[in-house]
Amino acid sequence: MKPAILMTAAALLAVAVPAAASPAPANGCAAAARPTVEGLWMNPHGTVAVRTGDCRGRLCGWVVWASPQALQDAKDGGVDHLVGTELLEDYSADGADRWSGSVYVPDMGHSFSSTITLSAPGELQIRGCLIGGIFCKSQTWQRIEKVPNA
Repeated sequence: MKPAILMTAAALLAVAVPAAASPAPANGCAAAARPTVEGLWMNPHGTVAVRTGDCRGRLCGWVVWASPQALQDAKDGGVDHLVGTELLEDYSADGADRWSGSVYVPDMGHSFSSTITLSAPGELQIRGCLIGGIFCKSQTWQRIEKVPNA
């Protein structure tokens, strides 16, 4: 597997989590909105943007933009249409600001277990493990306001 594809795959491990709304305080004052994992996220290399949102009651994420190099790496791995591919599948809440699900790695044609933690309002800490937890990688993805070049 090419290192660039592995880095993209690991980066793709990082984007799926359903938003949890904060209840209003008992005193009736409006509470600040709790940070959400739903939205647009960019991998650390700036090569893949993923939109996360609700899919069948679970969190999922699909590619909405990819750099020319990421597109070529995916194509070399057998995925002709990276944009639109659902990479983050079936994430559900697994504790405070943590979700578990699976990530599809296009160049390998398999899904693997993954966890996502909302580490800060604009940051997702994503950890994905391949081969039964023997090989794990973490990345921090950044929230973005719009899709690049859009």
